[in-house]
Amino acid sequence: MSLVTEEIKAQAEVYHGNEICQEKSKQLLKEMNLPNGLLPLEDMEECGYARETGFVWLKQKKNIEHKFKKIGKLVSYATEVTAYIEPGRIKKLRGVKSKEFLFWVTLNEIFVDNPPTGRITFMTPAGLSRSFPVSAFEVEEPQKEEREAKEDVAVGSSETREGKEV
Repeated sequence: MSLVTEEIKAQAEVYHGNEICQEKSKQLLKEMNLPNGLLPLEDMEECGYARETGFVWLKQKKNIEHKFKKIGKLVSYATEVTAYIEPGRIKKLRGVKSKEFLFWVTLNEIFVDNPPTGRITFMTPAGLSRSFPVSAFEVEEPQKEEREAKEDVAVGSSETREGKEV
């Protein structure tokens, strides 16, 4: 069952289409002082952010597994990932699991150290945690010229935005 109700959508910025959802999710992570590669979802159909409550959701076509090469960790992302986001922290995370030895472990909180130490911590509902370098979750952003060229092409695309103006 989806946590994203029509009532929540009515209060949120909602985007449809992979390209704009990729852009907006990375932009939000950066705005919240979190690494931009933390949620490497693919084929996103919808994403949204209710600024007033901090509730965020990302919907993709199918579950994916992603290996963060710099730390050798395999992470699974469900078709719907939801959370509450605030500067430096993601709380009440749903839809994300990490492979630890032979088991998939549910993650429910992620935060960067404050004051900054260059570390990011992942917590489970049982209170277990593990920290890694923030740099392991950062991806290089395309150069400005590349982004502008993509924006010119995207003008005629089928990606849409609904909700309140920002």
